[in-house]
Amino acid sequence: MTSHWHRQLQHVTADQPDLLNAIQRGIEKESLRISAEGTLAQTPHPQALGSALTHGAITTDYSEALMEFITPVSTGIDTTLTTLADIHTYVYRHLGNERLWAASMPCIVSGDAGIPVAQYGSSNVARMKTVYRLGLGNRYGRTMQAIAGIHYNFSMPDSYWDASWQADGSPGRRQDYITDRYLGLIRNFHRWSWLLIYLFGASPAVCASFLRGRGQKSALEAFDSEGNTLFLPYATALRMGGLGYNSAAQRGLQVCYNSLDNYIHALKDAIMQPHADYAAYPAGEDGNYQQLNTSLLQIENEFYSTIRPKRVAASGETPLAALNRAGIEYIEVRCLDVSPFLAEGIDAGMIRFLDTFLLHCLTDDSPACNEQQQSMQDANLEAVVNRGREPGLTLGTPDGPRPMAELANALMDALIRSADALDRSHGGEDYRRALEAQRAKINNPELTPSAQLIAEMRERDMPFYRLGLHYSNHWAEHFRARPLSPETLAALDAESARSLEAQTALERSETRDFAAHLRAYYDQYAAL
Repeated sequence: MTSHWHRQLQHVTADQPDLLNAIQRGIEKESLRISAEGTLAQTPHPQALGSALTHGAITTDYSEALMEFITPVSTGIDTTLTTLADIHTYVYRHLGNERLWAASMPCIVSGDAGIPVAQYGSSNVARMKTVYRLGLGNRYGRTMQAIAGIHYNFSMPDSYWDASWQADGSPGRRQDYITDRYLGLIRNFHRWSWLLIYLFGASPAVCASFLRGRGQKSALEAFDSEGNTLFLPYATALRMGGLGYNSAAQRGLQVCYNSLDNYIHALKDAIMQPHADYAAYPAGEDGNYQQLNTSLLQIENEFYSTIRPKRVAASGETPLAALNRAGIEYIEVRCLDVSPFLAEGIDAGMIRFLDTFLLHCLTDDSPACNEQQQSMQDANLEAVVNRGREPGLTLGTPDGPRPMAELANALMDALIRSADALDRSHGGEDYRRALEAQRAKINNPELTPSAQLIAEMRERDMPFYRLGLHYSNHWAEHFRARPLSPETLAALDAESARSLEAQTALERSETRDFAAHLRAYYDQYAAL
């Protein structure tokens, strides 16, 4: 049955056929810096790349060695991918003998001590970023923070919201209408995100060094007789399971997406209320900060989710305060692995499929969720993470278990409407072709990146880290040989210089101590 929103989309795009051409997207792609031998780099962030605190395109995430490349908001897929390639090319001009690790699960690591926490300078903002990362290391271990991923930012154009809101009779405030629709997208995303894990998961194996010293029992199997690689035979994306961004403490945190107020207050309570498990780590006593606070969450970013509602925040504003002030502006998809088979870790076909999937999530019926449904969604996600390619795998539905392949093909059939709408706006059949390319993986699991990775490890008789190093070297040669236009080079040089000046200016303008800075920051949560 076609939903109201699907019918409305057909109506408004019939009147404005190019309406979907202005979908806005951006990519945040993480990559570890590694040595020529495939070990995690111990060197500081290269000075020539500017300040990781203030650079608009090149920064770091958890570790000093975990680089993050950020593309600006764009309506063009080719523009976004070219910008991402230009950033890679520029970075390689300043890496010396180092290179970028081409996979999500990390290279050879030597325990927490071998994973340097990111440094951002001496300003209060910089210190807060570093202390937050110290807290993550204390709470979850640093090795978990050496994992890389791709975040995909997506928003519908204002012209679509104008047409959609007016077609519905302009109910209430326009921004409230937009926020409610994005919440519907997020609820549907949680129902169906297992499909993205199956199609794009590329982390079925890990280097054994990743688990050494973590003090946890693993269900992983030895891939090789030496025990250098651990894996699960039918896994898709171990990064998204218990080995990755997953917290036992957070499992009891029920975050509801039925209204923005529910979402804001669930995270606010988790940020403001002390949590006994974290009381042992100093949070400012005698000036010693090993975490920002003793709560379940230090800040919103510590809530690990496959998707986030977002709004660009003002300087010094918390993300929750920004959402409370003006509603949802865009969404951030956070469950994508870096593909070692692609130069930038993502390509145009993936982006077109993501746009199709997200448009379907936005325009299909999205009933309110409850705890029982959330538990079923979590179980489905875990099953696909660990056993996604297992023959006969079933997933939970409100009507009982059903074969995953059957559910996936039914969802693919439903996605056709969105793919066709996008093709009508752009001309051609690129979106329908992207959809069918992914459908082939459902009918043949050996086409998935996770299966291809395992197969190549076997064919080459290589442990995971050796194959990862092979692709890292391959793409290093690619980007080192890739030309960069004089205009792009000059612009990135200028941004690096500007960012260093901005960091210096921020440090010189500091007028209050760190404790006062934190109090002012957390006062924003108390005011929500």
